[in-house]
Amino acid sequence: MRALLGSRRLTLLTMCVATFMISLDVSIVNVALPAIQRELQMSPGELEWVISAYSLSLAALVPVGGALGDHWGRKRVFLAGMAIFALGSAACALSPAATALIAARAVQGVGGAAMLALTLSILTETFPAPARAGAIGLWAALGGTGFGAGPVSGGVLLTFFGWASVFWVNVPFAVIGLAGAALAVRESGNPRSRRLDGPGVAASTLGLVAITLGLTESASHPWGSWLVAAPLAAGAALLAGFAWWERRAPHAMIPPALLRARSFASASVACLVSYAAMASALFYVTLLYQGAAGWPVLRTGLSWLFMNAPFLLMAQFAGRLDRRFPAAAVATAGAVTAAIGVLALSRASTTTPFALTAAGYLLFGAGFGTLLPGATHVAMRDVPAGVSGAASGVLNASRQIGTSVGLAVLGAIGVHASATDWNASIGELPPPVRAAAAGQAQNVGGARIAAVSRALGPAFRQPAVHAFVHGYQLATGIAAGCLLAAAACALAGFRRARPGPPEGPARPSRRVVISCRPG
Repeated sequence: MRALLGSRRLTLLTMCVATFMISLDVSIVNVALPAIQRELQMSPGELEWVISAYSLSLAALVPVGGALGDHWGRKRVFLAGMAIFALGSAACALSPAATALIAARAVQGVGGAAMLALTLSILTETFPAPARAGAIGLWAALGGTGFGAGPVSGGVLLTFFGWASVFWVNVPFAVIGLAGAALAVRESGNPRSRRLDGPGVAASTLGLVAITLGLTESASHPWGSWLVAAPLAAGAALLAGFAWWERRAPHAMIPPALLRARSFASASVACLVSYAAMASALFYVTLLYQGAAGWPVLRTGLSWLFMNAPFLLMAQFAGRLDRRFPAAAVATAGAVTAAIGVLALSRASTTTPFALTAAGYLLFGAGFGTLLPGATHVAMRDVPAGVSGAASGVLNASRQIGTSVGLAVLGAIGVHASATDWNASIGELPPPVRAAAAGQAQNVGGARIAAVSRALGPAFRQPAVHAFVHGYQLATGIAAGCLLAAAACALAGFRRARPGPPEGPARPSRRVVISCRPG
């Protein structure tokens, strides 16, 4: 018995390490973006791909990871995922150029998808029902701690080491996780589970990548350019083909029963638009303070504690709120609070007092920490037990799609606005000077203000900052609007349309692979 308990504890520790590592990677990389941009001479579009390549891999392959774990063994696929994540992290750290880093981030996403899809399944198989709630609670709490630790640990690492250190830090965690999984995790699976929808996975993955590529390229090319129009047209065609196929596929990625569950559809949309807001807001706030205001990276990382602390606090109380108040009211209040926080962030500039940003962080973190657990609970509330695994994969995918596609959309809007303001500010200059200044528009949109000053002289610094802030405020203002759209989804779609399913012995066995954490 003692050996069994020890094995369960080690399994729990291993799953906590995996989720901690995945959530740490989200926030620690955000803090490192300006250093990566500076060292690898990245354009704003390439910098967005550092985030999007990872989130797109997760979005596309979380359902694949769950299906492979069911068919080939959850322990085996989990170990493979952690090994791939470690190799991808090392490849990121060693990347000599933007293309190599983006490709390595995609590899990281492949490994992260396998782990994310299986951690909760493994815990469900390991712990009996009486002990399962406590184990899952600890798993969720430590995962959230990883997100909170990212900015501070990233600030410390980047203060003393290069940007590669934020990727090397994953390797020791992966070694611990691999050893723990090999020693403690029992093999489990379900050979009779639903088969993998290969054509659906391929069409949705390629479609999302193409759409994201077109939107990202629109930041530096006209909409009529083949670099923009061709990917957008191909992506739209692939996603239309995916929708057509899903209505006819024998083993569809999105079973028809999910589409009939109004609460699930509403929660998926709410997660998609709220993650679009989160990714864009954090991306731009980091560029504002490190690139435009010139903050040291440690100061930037420490400032994120104003957001992370209320997020973790409210996430812990979310279950109690759901028991005392209607889910629609809790999620709507969380989304509106987060929207007010992002709206406050959108009014910040390099000259406003940090108190405005701190207030925005507090409201954003508290609102997001209230919204996400409530949306997760509502999403799975009316899902038939037979498709709960598919539901968890789709919901996880919606978060990552929001991160990648939302960042591409708002990134393009922000860069266009910054470039327009910049070109207007240099319009009266002599033609040779104006031509040289116009070539700096991409640096302005990416908050590479120091590079603009070096190329054109100190007199251009303030116009460059002003132009970037113009794009920053527009993009983050739209992000606040996305959170209001999430509130509307929650208010309209989270109400119970009918009594929930009766409690019974089958309910705890649902395989719900949902993380209540950012990332």
